[in-house]
Amino acid sequence: MRTVASFLRILGFSILGYFIIDIAGSTGDISIFLQEPWIWAVLGVIILFYTAGEISIEALRSILYKSLKPDAQKVYDKEVALAKENQFKWFKEKYKASLGSKAVEEEHEIILDHNYDGIKELDNNLPPWWVYMFYATIVFAVIYLVRFEVFNDYDQEEEYQVAVAEAKAEIEEWKKTAKDLVDINTVTLLTDASDINAGKAIFTNNCIACHKADGGGGIGPNLTDQHWILGGGIKNVFKTISEGGRDGKGMISWKSELKPAEMAQVASFVLSLQGTTPAEPKQAEGEIWIDPDAAPTPVQEVDSLVVEEITVAVSN
Repeated sequence: MRTVASFLRILGFSILGYFIIDIAGSTGDISIFLQEPWIWAVLGVIILFYTAGEISIEALRSILYKSLKPDAQKVYDKEVALAKENQFKWFKEKYKASLGSKAVEEEHEIILDHNYDGIKELDNNLPPWWVYMFYATIVFAVIYLVRFEVFNDYDQEEEYQVAVAEAKAEIEEWKKTAKDLVDINTVTLLTDASDINAGKAIFTNNCIACHKADGGGGIGPNLTDQHWILGGGIKNVFKTISEGGRDGKGMISWKSELKPAEMAQVASFVLSLQGTTPAEPKQAEGEIWIDPDAAPTPVQEVDSLVVEEITVAVSN
């Protein structure tokens, strides 16, 4: 029995260690068992010596038992059996008391008059734990009824709407840092040097064959002037890179080659070329593009100077 108990203790330590590692891994917390691996070694030594001690004690008890005379062995066996019986009897009485049941010797006091083909029924009390749980359900039902039916705290539809609103807010917050989810509707002009440099590298690897390294234009149009064939601004440039040339234009679609974040970076770099002077600029193509969302330029008032005409009569 002691050997079994030792094995169960070892198993318990192992399960405890597993849960410690699992919790540390799932929550990101660093357990002391992971910070200091030597603790595992100390615990292992303790468990080993404890188990060895238990086995040694059991072995010593077996040797001493065999060294007894037959009569002494019988007396020892009776004492062990009596101890186990008393232990079981104590446990049984405690269990019966916790259930509120009568002992077998007292069952005649609670036999009901019902008799079904010789089968009789006992009027045992319900287990206390069951009764307490039943009382708990009554309390819960009363609180639930008052909260949701009397005071109308909230209903399932309101709870659903709140959950949906919270989920949408979390999604929008997540989208702010998820650059690869950018599309034609959410793309914005990037101004960080890291994004501009990344866009320049993409432009150099993929676009200079048609637009030249300085954006002056070759097969493709000049990207440094104010004229645009398919519209300017970050959204139009992003769409042109993503979808390619429309209306028979020669621009290919890059959405299968570049990620959305990369297309936003190269589009921002293209717009950063506006106003620069290329070595060999190509003639302007398309129309001057004016951002419809831009604030109108304020008109400056010019003070008018009125000069009165003076007629001078010259007499001969």
